[in-house]
Amino acid sequence: MYTRWIAAVFAVCAGVGLMAPAMADGISFKDKSITMIIPTTPGGSTDLSARLLARFLAKHLPGSPNIVAQNVPGGHGVTALNYMVTQVKPDGFTLTTSSNSQVDPITFRTPQVRYDPLTFQIVGGGRIGDNVMIIRTDALPRLYDKSKPPVAMGSVSGVPRSGMRMTVWGIEYLGWNAKWVVGYPGSTDLMIALERGEIDMTSFPRGYVVDKLTDPKKFKIIYLDGLGKGLPPSGRADADNAPLFTDAMAGKITDPTMKAAYDYWRASSVFKWIALPPKTPNAIRDVYRKAFAEMAKDPEFLAQADTTLEGFAAVPAETMEGMIHDLAATSDKAVQAFDGLMRKQGLNPAKAETAPKEKKS
Repeated sequence: MYTRWIAAVFAVCAGVGLMAPAMADGISFKDKSITMIIPTTPGGSTDLSARLLARFLAKHLPGSPNIVAQNVPGGHGVTALNYMVTQVKPDGFTLTTSSNSQVDPITFRTPQVRYDPLTFQIVGGGRIGDNVMIIRTDALPRLYDKSKPPVAMGSVSGVPRSGMRMTVWGIEYLGWNAKWVVGYPGSTDLMIALERGEIDMTSFPRGYVVDKLTDPKKFKIIYLDGLGKGLPPSGRADADNAPLFTDAMAGKITDPTMKAAYDYWRASSVFKWIALPPKTPNAIRDVYRKAFAEMAKDPEFLAQADTTLEGFAAVPAETMEGMIHDLAATSDKAVQAFDGLMRKQGLNPAKAETAPKEKKS
């Protein structure tokens, strides 16, 4: 069996240039450089996850290569993943760390998308806890008073992230007086906008905001989404003790179609996935998977993950494939119901997505 595996590795290496100095050692990335494509701007949870994973994957891949992070924001991740499937060679030298947003049917079932999340070669992934909804305290009285100007809810371009979608349901079923302000590239931009008062409210992963926007005179966390059952506390009391949004929504939806749409939102809990392009040979994929498994047990990685990404838990490739499939396989009817609800509130996900961009040489 080992001999057959080595023979397969030789065949792969001959085609993609991963030959080690000693062929009997199999695939090696010694003296090579690998690119990690990140579909967001710097500073958010996906970016932080990708950079952390890049560092420790490099440590455990054979040959200890250099992994260079490259941010390719745009189109709610569509630009980066389109690039991965249309321009990247499946040779093991380029991979991506993406999020549940790029797996969401409401994102990838649009005409400009060129990728299918079920075709990527999954290396592994991670859960990133839950989300909070945070509001400026000076805007809080307006949230339930429709005689006042609506609260400005900040969102990324395209489809709102999982945590941001609390506002879709809040407007429709909880009487929130809010309007959408879209177009922010990532979490860092939204944080700055909230600090400046450009927007009044938005959502972040709890781990991202644990040490940010902490002044209780200026900001208040009004909900924890309730999608991450059993997660450890973050240490930020107002986040850990915030009311659960799922509790606030209990019993509010009676229409079966809208219940399916709500269940679709509940399935979109925050996760990150690491993948090689489609058609990457299994021998290369398996080398990455082995490195990921070793990384997940590395005490240094675990310590760094605990510090950098509160709530992060490594997820093996097979489990991550299942999570991706469950979200990606959501019925069109549920997706269309949620899409209609967003459009009712002035959101236009299809229009907000950007066209694929070619990478400059």
